[in-house]
Amino acid sequence: MDIPYRRILIAGCGGSGKSTLARRLGERTGLPVVHLDRLWWLPGWVERSREGFDALLERELAKPAWIIEGNYARTFPRRLRYADFCVFLDLDAETCLESAKRRVTQYAGRTRPDMTEGCPERMDGEFKLWIRDFAQNTRPGMLRALEDSGVPYKIFTARRAAYEWFGLEETL
Repeated sequence: MDIPYRRILIAGCGGSGKSTLARRLGERTGLPVVHLDRLWWLPGWVERSREGFDALLERELAKPAWIIEGNYARTFPRRLRYADFCVFLDLDAETCLESAKRRVTQYAGRTRPDMTEGCPERMDGEFKLWIRDFAQNTRPGMLRALEDSGVPYKIFTARRAAYEWFGLEETL
């Protein structure tokens, strides 16, 4: 598939595969990839201020081409105003939890490639709960914002379908 989009958002629950899909799509298209976790977290798992995050995000959004992956639902409507396409990975909580656990094992004691250096991989109870509650607490508002935005989008309930749609080989 020829990919005509220059500003692509990838959203979905934690553990749904957003970062990996973004990285693979970036390799295929040559578009720069922006991981929102890198903008939010400072080394040592210190949160950046909202103002600082928003300023960094605005700088990225103003660029002519990108793939931005992550949730940060508060900024989703603003990101949609800049996007020309959105992918929503709508996987079930158990699949996302399993993937997040696998990621913790894979990067034990190290920082994963899509995270700020100095933030070794972890999964605490709060993150597990957020994944479990995503479908009820976060997903509805994001889907409403997506529908209201007028931005073309595709919702995938399986990673394989997303990879096939973009003509990528699935690596998960």
